[in-house]
Amino acid sequence: MDPRGDVERGKKDYPLCYLLILMQVESALLFESLEEICSRVFRTIRPRTPVPPVTVVFKKFANANSLIRIHAGVIELKITDLLAQAPSPIFEALAYILISKLFRKPIPAIYNDRYRLYLNRHDVREEITEIRVARGRKLIHPPAGCVYDLADLFEAMNAQFFESKMAQPTLGWSRQASRTILGHCDSAHNTIVLSKILDQPQVPRFVAEYVMYHEMLHLVHPVETRGTKRAIHPPSFRAAEKKFPQMREAKAVIRQLCSRLSPR
Repeated sequence: MDPRGDVERGKKDYPLCYLLILMQVESALLFESLEEICSRVFRTIRPRTPVPPVTVVFKKFANANSLIRIHAGVIELKITDLLAQAPSPIFEALAYILISKLFRKPIPAIYNDRYRLYLNRHDVREEITEIRVARGRKLIHPPAGCVYDLADLFEAMNAQFFESKMAQPTLGWSRQASRTILGHCDSAHNTIVLSKILDQPQVPRFVAEYVMYHEMLHLVHPVETRGTKRAIHPPSFRAAEKKFPQMREAKAVIRQLCSRLSPR
């Protein structure tokens, strides 16, 4: 399979200005291998450093992430097979992103935008979701915790804000008591996960309810994509979130919770 793929597939749905740039860049990259593209990018980022050998492999990851490392003097790139059919300019952009991160250099905006624009295409987002469903899995604890039952929290919020019309997704407590991610909604797996740090007697019920309600809103108000930007909490989401009567109090408790308590 040609890793540079079908140029037309990579160009579809781009704004005109990006389409013209992509066509020009694609023409320049047409006869470069993926390893040669990486070597050229390396010379641009580290012009005074001899270019080490480069290896590129496509891996069946459960998401759109790609990895880079230096091992035994060789730069190794493990690229999501989601990009196996992407045009060369997208791989060039990813090479700039990964090599810049490897050496803690600023990522040039033009390459970051090019890559994000590609990932935000509707067909690519659909493919990412399909891959996550097919390959990913959620490692969570049952919804019945030591203090709170997530099914009970869900039904209470469902009745209060959604007229009990929302179908219950898979619910579970996180395996780790995270203080940075208190809740997570995975639409690909139709799953809501709450951090088990909330499952403690000193955490008021309305705080756990607020986090549950927040995650439920993600099922109603999905991410909005505009060009290179993705609005995880669009205006409609923020407006609905304000309907929770104790939102300010809950956020205040959460700030204290995250700064003072240690995960058990």
